[in-house]
Amino acid sequence: MDHIDDGGGERGQPGLPGLLAACGLLAAGGLQERLAALTRAAGEAAAQAAAALAVADDRDVCALTVAVEEAGRFVDGLRALAAAEVQERSRPERGDAALAFRFGHRRGAQLVERLTRVSQAEAARRVAVGTAVRPSAAFDGTPLPAPHPVVAEALTGGAIALDAAAVVVRCLDQAARTADPEPEHLIAAETALVGTAARCTADEVGVQARAWREALDPDGAEPRDERIRRKRAFRLGREKDGLTPFSGVLTPVDAALLASAFTEADKRGTAPRFLSDVDRAAGMVVATDESGESTVTLVDGRTREQRHYDVVTGLIGAGLRHTGAEPDGMRSNARVTAVITLDDLRDHSGVGWIDGVAEPVSSATVEQLVCSAGYAPILLGDAGEVLALGRTRRTFSPAQVRALAVRDGGCVNCGAPPGWCDAHHVRQWKAHDGPTDIDNGVLLCRECHTLIHQNAYELRMIRGRPHLLAPPWVDPHQKWRPLASPRTSFLTALRRRSA
Repeated sequence: MDHIDDGGGERGQPGLPGLLAACGLLAAGGLQERLAALTRAAGEAAAQAAAALAVADDRDVCALTVAVEEAGRFVDGLRALAAAEVQERSRPERGDAALAFRFGHRRGAQLVERLTRVSQAEAARRVAVGTAVRPSAAFDGTPLPAPHPVVAEALTGGAIALDAAAVVVRCLDQAARTADPEPEHLIAAETALVGTAARCTADEVGVQARAWREALDPDGAEPRDERIRRKRAFRLGREKDGLTPFSGVLTPVDAALLASAFTEADKRGTAPRFLSDVDRAAGMVVATDESGESTVTLVDGRTREQRHYDVVTGLIGAGLRHTGAEPDGMRSNARVTAVITLDDLRDHSGVGWIDGVAEPVSSATVEQLVCSAGYAPILLGDAGEVLALGRTRRTFSPAQVRALAVRDGGCVNCGAPPGWCDAHHVRQWKAHDGPTDIDNGVLLCRECHTLIHQNAYELRMIRGRPHLLAPPWVDPHQKWRPLASPRTSFLTALRRRSA
């Protein structure tokens, strides 16, 4: 196994050329000497610029920031190409001669991480972008263009940044894998996104790249929603020194809901919520004025992380202690905003965008939010300005939800407690203008709500009770199955028996 010198090679030899020489990628002179000189020059220029920052005026500071970034883009392009070259020379079919294998690694990205001391994620990003902008050759030696030629020209020419190139490549590759769009459509999207990346931030490029992905692959959001939902997880670790670590991943809707609760708790002027007795006592400040009157002020002394922790545990406790308050009481102040066109929502097509979440969601996910929380129509002008904002409509009132809890006893499909449930329109408003009435509503937990919205199940009220019709591949007999066992029916049956 070859060896990499962490100290940067021989004495007097800069780190990068030394490492490249150790890998056998550079000869003893020539390019290696020029790289060494370039490294020294860059170091000297950086040191001089850093020393000048302390006495520079505002204009010079801004100019230096721009100049350094422009220079860095050229370096980033070369970083990506170098990482892709390492990956190419580390292909498994090269066997023992594979570059990564010679240094004890299985993949090229691992060797890039070792050589550059960047994070695993950054090494993988450089390899992915470099592979997308690197020309290759067919098995017969025929030259092949770069998979993303427009990005390649802009990145290697220093016109766009590596992070912008990465999001463009990722989104277009996702669309190409699942939808197989026309090549000219992909080139048009790539050209438009590179143009955006040349004048906008990487975050703004990401928004447009996801929009292009959905336009190229209109059916991709819903399967992606389901893949995301299957990956949801929450893990409790082992207790150590009185503390238990936890980790996990949230679906977009749940992440937005929790982020909204955090934002509400962090808002200036908001009364502290979910304070423990200890924190409340510690935050009590008593002030006495000249007349002898005392006023008590509550100061929140918790850190931001502690406040967020208390929000999470407080919401969990509120759910467990549910004592007849409205089932959506935990979400009365924490709101999730989703944006979608009314046509897409009615036609069950397109995608929606949830505030605070970068990835779009399917119209089915937005429909589920509308079903439980209602919607507010917004009329936009040609330039995107808001012309009119309507009131939230088509949401069950707290009193209606309480009545459904009495009637259904919980989720009509699986029996989950009422506090875990949303009110669902049996006759959907979007297609049949179903009324928001008790005789058109049922309680469904989050999982069953998703099942109804995203699968070919149908609900119908028959003689005042909800019935479910499964799709033919589940129920070949196509019979309507009654759901739930309303608690009121038990009382009626008991009275009949006693009579």
